[in-house]
Amino acid sequence: MNHLPEYTKSQLALRNGQDKPQIWVAYKGVIYDVSESRLWKNGKHYEHWAGQDLTDELADAPHTEMVFEKFEQVGRLSPPAP
Repeated sequence: MNHLPEYTKSQLALRNGQDKPQIWVAYKGVIYDVSESRLWKNGKHYEHWAGQDLTDELADAPHTEMVFEKFEQVGRLSPPAP
C-alpha cells in the first residue's frame, strides 16, 4: 500500500462525482474508487456522499468493511496537519 499516491481531504473532496468524474471514498486511510458501482451513481450512496472519509460512518452501515475489497485502492489519505 505504500506505493499508492497520497491525497489530502481537499483533494479527495473533489472526487465526488460532481466536481470531477471520479467517485472516491476513503476508509481507514485508504482511498477507494467506487466509480463503477451502481450504488454510488452520481456520487451518492443512500445518505452518504462520495469524496469523504467514511471510516466513522461504517458502524451505521448494513455491511462490513469487507465491501471495500471489491474496489480498487487508488491512494492514501494524508494525515491531518498537526
